[in-house]
Amino acid sequence: MDKTTYFPLSLVQLLMSCILCIQQEFALTKTEESDLKEENGKESVAEDDLDPEDLEVFYPTYQWQTVRPGQAVPAGLHVRLNLQTGEREARLPDNKNEKSDMKYQKKRKRLDEMHIDSNSFTAQELKEALAKMKEKEKTESTMEEKANLEDVRQRFRPIEELKKEFEELNMKIETDLEVMVKLINKFNSSTSTLDEKVAALYDLEYYVHQVDNAKDFLSLGGLQLVINGLNSTEPVLKEHAAFVLGAALSSNPRVQVEAIEGGALQKLLVILATEQPLAVKKKALFALSSMLRHFPYAQLQFLKLGGLHVLRNLFKEKGMETLYIRIVTLLYDLIVEKMLLEDSENKEDQLEEKVQQYKQVNLVPAVVEQGWCGIISNLLALPEHDTREKVLKTVRILMAACRDKYQGDYALNTTLSMLRIEYEELAAEEQREGDNDGYFKELLSSINTIIQELRSGYL
Repeated sequence: MDKTTYFPLSLVQLLMSCILCIQQEFALTKTEESDLKEENGKESVAEDDLDPEDLEVFYPTYQWQTVRPGQAVPAGLHVRLNLQTGEREARLPDNKNEKSDMKYQKKRKRLDEMHIDSNSFTAQELKEALAKMKEKEKTESTMEEKANLEDVRQRFRPIEELKKEFEELNMKIETDLEVMVKLINKFNSSTSTLDEKVAALYDLEYYVHQVDNAKDFLSLGGLQLVINGLNSTEPVLKEHAAFVLGAALSSNPRVQVEAIEGGALQKLLVILATEQPLAVKKKALFALSSMLRHFPYAQLQFLKLGGLHVLRNLFKEKGMETLYIRIVTLLYDLIVEKMLLEDSENKEDQLEEKVQQYKQVNLVPAVVEQGWCGIISNLLALPEHDTREKVLKTVRILMAACRDKYQGDYALNTTLSMLRIEYEELAAEEQREGDNDGYFKELLSSINTIIQELRSGYL
């Protein structure tokens, strides 16, 4: 046969390798009537019957056939390496494997849509098929990009359009600093009504919670204005001024220092010591707690100014019951923060200086001297579990200092015995429900610990 009827083998191999690497599912085959007969098991195509010019395409049957060099193997076939001959062999998958057949049929159907109507393909035909594949992918990608762009246009508007609308509405986005300046001016203005001043304080409380805003609030002179507001004759103005002050003081050492130098501590104690509505005293106690926590100098001044005596008198006033547990919690926190700092193994210079400051704060001896041991333990008679939990924690931490008073307190021992019975039942019920480490079990453990410590003192 004339050699000019054959295409160079290397060109065919190169083109077929490109096609298989880009997308294996586009193996170029054409379904003929003989293929359908083969699938039905009626006729087989023998390798010897194939025209030598068609060797670049492999025609599978249900029998193993040798794959010659340069032949394109359709996707979905079973391929193996014959260890005896060293040649690759391929065949159609069994009809029982429905998934393989369906996959193969779908791929052949897609190939049919490419309008390839010859059992063998020239180099030009292979190039055209590859070009169609790239063109189809490019078209699909372009359509998808257009759809995404249209979706974005429908969901969002250009920034220029939004700016224009804001300008038409005469709106301006302000910083926190700018907002606080306006609120301070409104609060300090003599033309502002009482409601406007209260509204300004209400909004300021929201902003000064943030540490940086609180520092700006201090720089703008707002802190001193609020401290002066504690002297107002209007209870509602006094209440909101204390609320803003407490928010600004929370975990902010710089503001704490400026506040105590500005006379805030004395003004808060005056509010708590005089006849005021409960709402005003509640906010004043909040501000006082924010000032004292983690600030030993303020705690020392609090003791010198008779702060413990002021808080103790609140237990004698009617209608102040909601403040009791807040006061006990404050005392507990102040005692614990000093103990933790003294027990810390970190001995840095700055921390050591703070330890020396705390040593000057003799809070526990003052608590014992002013009769707080009994005041605190009497709160165990209250019915709320949360209240009892906080009181038990405070009694335990004061046990070393108040042991003698507690051992001689018949009412306390009776209360502890009754609470133990109550919480034994609640803990047992908790355990029956599958909670072996429940809330009531912890309370029962605290009660048993206190009882045991009181009894050990008699030994």
